[in-house]
Formats: sequence, structure tokens, C-alpha cells
Amino acid sequence: MSLELAATVAERDLDVSLSVGDGEVVALLGPNGSGKSTALGLVAGLVHADTGAATLDGRTLFDTARRTWTEPHRRGVALLAQEPLLFPHLSALDNVAFGPRSQGRSRAESRDAARSWLRRVDAEAYAARRPAQLSGGQAQRIAVARALAADPRLLLLDEPMAALDVDVAPALRQVLRDVLAGRSAVVVTHDVLDALLLADRAVVLEAGRVVEDGPTAQVLSRPRSAFAARIAGLNMVRGRWQGHTVVREDGTRVEGHPHEPLAEGDAVVAVFRPSAVAIFRTPPEGSPRNVVEVTVTELEPIGDQVRVRAALASADVTPAAVAELDLAPGVRAHFVVKASEVSVYRQ
Repeated sequence: MSLELAATVAERDLDVSLSVGDGEVVALLGPNGSGKSTALGLVAGLVHADTGAATLDGRTLFDTARRTWTEPHRRGVALLAQEPLLFPHLSALDNVAFGPRSQGRSRAESRDAARSWLRRVDAEAYAARRPAQLSGGQAQRIAVARALAADPRLLLLDEPMAALDVDVAPALRQVLRDVLAGRSAVVVTHDVLDALLLADRAVVLEAGRVVEDGPTAQVLSRPRSAFAARIAGLNMVRGRWQGHTVVREDGTRVEGHPHEPLAEGDAVVAVFRPSAVAIFRTPPEGSPRNVVEVTVTELEPIGDQVRVRAALASADVTPAAVAELDLAPGVRAHFVVKASEVSVYRQ
């Protein structure tokens, strides 16, 4: 199975190209409003493109130039949203059996298939319950089973764990990891764990355009977009490679180590961990490579650390350090990071 999508939606300022290989899971990442759900809607048949086309396994889903349009229920695509959207009048078993039944299989065959999928998602014990009797996590498991029981050629998941409690999400993530193995799917998510554990490839959308596309681990460890850097928990500084230094438009200079051959003037990104940044209220003595004066914009608890945010970058320090340095929004400080902690890549 392979998906090829290239389309525009003018009203939503979307101009996207997306491919999914046979048995490949692709994570679609990006900030709110970047076009992720619209892209899924194009594939599922819920959104009409102004221009472009999409094919699934060589079969046309739509083609605006040829005025070809395949109805959503004939596309072989299943969409799983944040809310389970189960049929309230049916039991969990009959919800899952709905797909096979609508494809012409007998009631007995459909129920057998439904029981098999309920076992796969560890929800067989809930077979007789109506949706109102299920917890959020249980209902989402049923929704996963219902989507897969229809045997879709492509599964689309639009932030399937966004509405779940944090203590429920890990179990469902493991369920998805198991059932997606060897299947073609697109997963829209804001969670770095979802991307790392579920997806073979990551595609990042910003302002309706694809800005990154590559193996998930590579995109999240060597981000070239602000969003990918943010969800990966990394700082990223954009600039030009000049004299073995990354130079921003405002003249800020960040020294680091290039991980690929660079030429003078190349557009590059410098990436480093917040934990590698030290904070001083006054410029430190000696000659550390990177010292940048910043204004603190926000303090955010992160586990047993505090993330100190500024426009340029963030630093992770202890609560004791925050108190000792008297850090607060609006305070001027100096961020210091060793050049050895900074990785530089071509943008």
C-alpha cells in the first residue's frame, strides 16, 4: 500500500505533499493551525482540495484536474479521531462488528472478527458494554478495534490520545504500537513519545507547508524546524555559517561543531540541550565560547528542574539556582553554553 498526496486548500493556506510507503507509519507533526487535520481530511474525503490529487495503491482518491472524486466510504481509509465517536446504541462488540457487517459479511462472521480485534486491543472484557459504560481509555480501545476491523488499506489517527488521562495514554500507546506494526498509517500527534514509538518517519508541517521530512529519530535529534526542536526538548538557533560560527540576523554569534561539511554563508541551525545551558546574572569570568545576554520570559517546572525560557533559548536549572539567581520574567541574565555542546547542521 502506498499513499501519494499533493494538494492545496486555499481557504486554509495549505499546500502539502505527503507520501506513505507500504507498511510505513508516518507521524505528522506541527503546531496548532499548521494544517495537519486538514491533510488527513483530504485523504479521508472530508475536505475538498482546490487543486491536486491523491492516490492510494495507485487508485485515485481525488484528482481536481480530471474532476475525479471517490466517496469517503469507498476509499479504504479509516479515520480515528480524538473522540471515540462510538455508536451509543450499540454494544462494544457490535460497534466493532459494524465495519465487517457493512462490507457484506454475515452477522456471525462480523462478530467473530470483532471478538478477534477486541482481543488484539485487550478489550474483550468490555464486549457487552455500551459506550456510556466505558471509560475514556476503554472507549478509545474499542474505537481502534472498530477502525481496524474494517480492514482499511490506510489508517489515519488524529491525536488519538489527546483526550485521555496521562495514566491511560501509555497503555493505549502500546496497543497502537502492536496493531500498527506492518500497517500503513498516518498519526497526527503533539507528543514526542508517540512519534518515536509509533512512527518510522516524521513529517513536520508549519503554516501549511512541509518543512521537514525524514526518519523520526533523525528529525527529533537533528531538527531543522522550530516545532521539531521544541517537541524534542532542544534549543535551536538559526543563522548563517560565517567564520566557523553561526551568526543570526541580529548579530548574535553561537559557536559549535558542524556535523557535515559547511560552506561560508550556508543557512544553518545550531542545536543544543537546555540542560547544557548555565545561567549567570553577570557575565562570567574567563572566556567561555558562547555567552548571550537574554531577558527571562517564563519559568516552567519540568520534573525536578525549572525550565527558564528566553527568546533565544531555554535553560534547565534547579529550583535552588532559580532562587539563588532571583530569576523571574523580565530579569536580565546571561546564558552560557560550551561550543562542544552545540551541534550545527545545514538548514
